[in-house]
Amino acid sequence: MGKVYACFCTDIIHEGHLNILKEANKYGDVTVGILSDRAMIKYNRFPTISMEERKKIVEETGLVSEVTVQDEIMYDAVISRLRPDYVIHGDNWCKGPESAIRANVIKNLNQYGGKLIEVGYTYNENVRKIDDNMKEKLAMPEFRRKRLRQLLELCPIVKAIEAHSGLTGLIAEKTIVEHNGEFDQFDAMWLSSLCDSTAKGKPDIELVDMSSRIRTIDDIMEVTTKPIILDGDTGGLVEHFIYNIRTLERMGVSAVIIEDKTGLKKNSLFGTEVAQTQDSIENFCEKIRAGKNAQRTEEFMIIARVESLILEKGQEDALKRAFAYVKAGADGIMIHSRKKSPDEIFAFCDAFREKDLKTPIVVVPTSFNSVTEAELRQHGVNIVIYANQLTRSAFPAMQGTAMEILKNHRALEVDSKLMPFKEIITLIDDI
Repeated sequence: MGKVYACFCTDIIHEGHLNILKEANKYGDVTVGILSDRAMIKYNRFPTISMEERKKIVEETGLVSEVTVQDEIMYDAVISRLRPDYVIHGDNWCKGPESAIRANVIKNLNQYGGKLIEVGYTYNENVRKIDDNMKEKLAMPEFRRKRLRQLLELCPIVKAIEAHSGLTGLIAEKTIVEHNGEFDQFDAMWLSSLCDSTAKGKPDIELVDMSSRIRTIDDIMEVTTKPIILDGDTGGLVEHFIYNIRTLERMGVSAVIIEDKTGLKKNSLFGTEVAQTQDSIENFCEKIRAGKNAQRTEEFMIIARVESLILEKGQEDALKRAFAYVKAGADGIMIHSRKKSPDEIFAFCDAFREKDLKTPIVVVPTSFNSVTEAELRQHGVNIVIYANQLTRSAFPAMQGTAMEILKNHRALEVDSKLMPFKEIITLIDDI
């Protein structure tokens, strides 16, 4: 009998998996690899049960000789270790990003004469219902709310991108790339008040109230499963902030970021060009404490955004405030800068990490956009937010299209720049 290997990344065993295992048993002793949590979140959905539980459901099929953990998406290490005669997989990986995994398996097997067996992918009403139920489970508040904290434990750095509508939420949810043998996708979504206001054609001065923001959250949550970090502006009045915390927590939002400014909110990108008033340390700490006391779960995070560098008050003021906010109960610190160079961000992070190794640091590299995630990680950053790039890329494209139609009095000239609607609606799941 030969040695057969299959890898699963699933929280439930359905008839499609059983079909693969039954086919695998025709060729020899079957070892199944369970993709680790860290590997799963790079290109697949977030697991809803532990790795040990996932191992157990495979063992209970009675169709496997051994269950192991596959720590990487690519098969190099596991094939080198097991040297299976056969690797078996569904034929659903022949197209799209997963085809790179298939190519990797074939390359490794060819080194010693192993063979790839592909089984027709099982997709029927029962399997579809199971997949839909899994997505629904991932979208439930109790699962989604805690996911940011889980990601902070699993990821070297958590990557969030802005979303301001159901469609941009789907882009954040489903965009996945394979590059140089590595898979990657965004881990979370950032609901920016700037982008939400802009999408509604309104200024970014907290004019769009929380009720409207909640409708945007609902639109995004209805079609996605990834954790949400909300831009909470200044947090507003303490009495309102308490109420909003409980609402966001109940909805399944993972975190809110509030900035230490008062009065009419002006976007930080203006810095000292417009009048902006920073709150006192005492008042802002009181707001943080009130928010934390209002929480009903341990998972929800309140992250304090320090505006000292934006307002050119220097590192000493920024660090003093950051440590005070953590002491008041903040679950993370966001440090912001308008400089083109990341040097002052690096200086802050290095000084902060000398005294605090644990509290997550959040950075938004809009101005200093040449910095890489690896460089940020070296300075102790835990979350990087790409805060407005989708909005900024969409606006010139739409404006250019409108101008070309006006110039030519028809749409032919813009057609080559447009994505067919058939491709757009493939993002949208049927009910």
